[in-house]
Amino acid sequence: MASILVVDDDKGIRELLEIVLTQEGYEVTSVEDGFKALAKCRRQKYDLIITDLKMPKMDGIEFLSAVKEISSESLVILITAFASGETAVRAMQEGAYDYLEKDFDIEDLKNIVQTALERKGLKRDEAEFIREIEEAASFRGMIGKSREMQKVYATVKKVAGTLANVVILGESGTGKELVARGIHDSSQRAEKPFVVINCGGIPENLLESELFGYMKGAFTGAHTDKPGLFEVAHEGTLFLDEIGELPPLLQVKLLRAVQEKSFRRVGGTEDITVDVRIISATNKNLEEHVRMGLFREDLYYRLNVIPINVPPLRSRQEDIPLLTKHLIHKYSMEFGKEIRNISSYAMELLMKYPFPGNVRELENIIERSIALETSNIILPENLVLNSNEPVAERTLARFDVPDEGLDLDEELKKIERTFIEKALQKTGGSRKKTAELLKVTADSLHYRMDKLDMR
Repeated sequence: MASILVVDDDKGIRELLEIVLTQEGYEVTSVEDGFKALAKCRRQKYDLIITDLKMPKMDGIEFLSAVKEISSESLVILITAFASGETAVRAMQEGAYDYLEKDFDIEDLKNIVQTALERKGLKRDEAEFIREIEEAASFRGMIGKSREMQKVYATVKKVAGTLANVVILGESGTGKELVARGIHDSSQRAEKPFVVINCGGIPENLLESELFGYMKGAFTGAHTDKPGLFEVAHEGTLFLDEIGELPPLLQVKLLRAVQEKSFRRVGGTEDITVDVRIISATNKNLEEHVRMGLFREDLYYRLNVIPINVPPLRSRQEDIPLLTKHLIHKYSMEFGKEIRNISSYAMELLMKYPFPGNVRELENIIERSIALETSNIILPENLVLNSNEPVAERTLARFDVPDEGLDLDEELKKIERTFIEKALQKTGGSRKKTAELLKVTADSLHYRMDKLDMR
């Protein structure tokens, strides 16, 4: 049974936490100030300590610093009235695991406590912690425990042992190349080449020679014979990314290569026979392209023997925390930083975000956040979420300047008040959630409401 120490001068908060956490099956002790808490910690080791930031005699930051010297293994969660960026950064620098705002939701509290204790139980060292997470919910470099990803893993395992051509379908950024690599690495061709070509990223006049190679003198600059990627991938796998972008003329030549298992180099007269498995990928609707005459029907059926659909990230939200932990570890190592976690509020923002760019966008967000972060945890302030269309452009498009002019300061105040009121209505009056919805800190929201006399 995990042991938890609650430190708060507010008797009501102490009693609430004792009741809630005891019902969850934890052994809970509570005291009213930091000095008594330190005395407790000298006699007993606690798995988790939850402490208020503002207390008489000794505040939460001072207590945090002192308790880390006595019991460095105890995880500490701070409760604060206003989780400003400065306060949070200082707390994390002193070694806090996470923080909660004073008007916390009970379910949020339970989740943070559970996550903290699970992490403490798993963490023997960071590499082992990451390895255990990934082994529990990953396959061949793909990460996800959702039902959608488990279906992908199962299909990859089934098709890996066959020679059938595969088309991987999915939005940009979902990880289609990882799926292709997973098929190759699970097959008997794993020790042979895995060759990638982006059909949409190479000019049409060069794509043919990239695929099939060329003979000396075939065109200006062809000073020697050069094998194409079909030859390079002999006995292995050729991954044709963005197959929907393949020009019509090359569709004809690719069809022959797929059917006959042979081709000719540009400028060549002899057929070259190869043993290549072809895996294609596209974010296009190939069936629609076939109906529109943009993609050859016979090539479509040759390539699309087995289709695999890779789900967008928004349809497998339960994988976001797992992917985030993996990416934090990856970029912390790359940037030489000691960031090992993400604030619960920052994670909540990620869970609500639709991720139009899918896993690739999540990776970009985490990489940028790690680069900007100065504490040992990713905070909401450094979590920059993108949008294809700026909110300001969507929102202000309906405004115009009347012929008689306007008072800009007063109009801006009205707009600001309207947004805050609507956000408060949407969040049921929760200032914490309102601040997150408006992407400002709780302190900033408090200041703005005071300025606008919003009681």
